[in-house]
Amino acid sequence: MGFRPAIFLTFCLTLTVVVDIAASEENIIGQLVITRTLTKQRVVLPAYQDRGVTVHKHEEAGTVNEWERVVVYLEGDRAPRATPVTSTMTQRGEHFNPELLVVPVGSTVSFPNADPIFHNVFSLSKVREFDLGYYPAGETRSVRFDKSGIVQVYCHLHPEMNASILVVPNSWYVRPTSQGAFSFSGIPAGNYQVVAWHRSAGFFRKQIQVPHNGVVKVSMEIPLGANEP
Repeated sequence: MGFRPAIFLTFCLTLTVVVDIAASEENIIGQLVITRTLTKQRVVLPAYQDRGVTVHKHEEAGTVNEWERVVVYLEGDRAPRATPVTSTMTQRGEHFNPELLVVPVGSTVSFPNADPIFHNVFSLSKVREFDLGYYPAGETRSVRFDKSGIVQVYCHLHPEMNASILVVPNSWYVRPTSQGAFSFSGIPAGNYQVVAWHRSAGFFRKQIQVPHNGVVKVSMEIPLGANEP
């Protein structure tokens, strides 16, 4: 068998930010960089697991916007508790919409069935295990999430359906821009951990110190290996 050298593709996005402290309360400014290593085509079979998700047809075609699969949040002793919310993850076209939902601890998510067929929403995740049973179009069922972490969601009737719910521990969480940039405002001085989570690559962390005055700039890399969808 001949050796096929790996093809390395690196996507590096740069952002120039000029900050006027007098006019802005941003004191953490970050930039994410996604690096990708491509090898020969890999077949991904449906599997119920805590990391890695089934590849949909549009993902196989290479049309996935990786930044839509990323969430950034802070961990620290001074982090304020977030107000719980009520969110919705709709079943439509044999897909979950959205496929990535972010909610703070204590929030409730409803799962309405907008398809003309039955669905059965469930999760085997340790953070929140549940099984909502079979229910038809027009009905909905809800789940409350009281513990932070990742919850992978599936349908018993349609193994290709999958989604992720990230339950964050506090109110300091953001989604990056389409260029991988993110920022936090009004963070008290102290030591924190910046956590970036990518839906297939997992968690990445960096320790930072926020000064009493000024801005701390953070750069983080998210490597997508050959085994990532």
